[in-house]
Amino acid sequence: NIKYAIVDNNDPKAYPAAKNLKPLVFNTAQSSFLAGYLGAGMTQTKKVATFGGMKYPTVTIYMDGFAQGVEYYNTQKKSDVQVLGWDEAKQDGQFVGSFEDQKGGQRVAQGLVSQGADIVFPVAGPAGLGGLQAAKASGGKVNAIWVDTDGCVSAETYCSSIITSVTKGLDVSVTDAIKAAQDGSFDNSPYVGTLENSGTGLAPYHDFDAKVPAELKTEVDTLKADIVSGKIK
Repeated sequence: NIKYAIVDNNDPKAYPAAKNLKPLVFNTAQSSFLAGYLGAGMTQTKKVATFGGMKYPTVTIYMDGFAQGVEYYNTQKKSDVQVLGWDEAKQDGQFVGSFEDQKGGQRVAQGLVSQGADIVFPVAGPAGLGGLQAAKASGGKVNAIWVDTDGCVSAETYCSSIITSVTKGLDVSVTDAIKAAQDGSFDNSPYVGTLENSGTGLAPYHDFDAKVPAELKTEVDTLKADIVSGKIK
């Protein structure tokens, strides 16, 4: 008689008969694609980097999207921006081994920066704050793109180093599930957060609003529209 919603988990084989369990999942590859394109357009060293907390699909989906966005930028601009920390083809890369170890996150980020990366995309929860620390310590030479929440709100101390954030609409999906339970329309079909339904997206540019070229902003907006329409898959 109780209705459940489960975040970041959709395994129909594990619970096909649970009519009262609604998975809430997010296609963060879409918004990470935008972040990868943006990062490729902003890098001065032609090297951007990403790293994860642990190797879970809910982590690597961000890293895949980010790498694809960089690749798309390179194709469109005939450029050669490199992605450090993640090889999409091999599904292999840099991981902290924890979502809590900030010092570990800082070490991994610093290692990527020492290889030339000037934009870092940590997908590591609180451990990712180590990446923001590495960016802030660089005195403006290295910047970051945050994940899940708007970093300028959730990690305000580091806002001056955060170009934007790839957001995951936990608030949107949980609210929808609660409303559905209340009005009688609850079912067990998965909620999938996309750019189209605002279940994922890019946060405002905040301190970088004047630093991101107008042309690049327009290109990112166009990409978003092309992903929503299905023109870019």
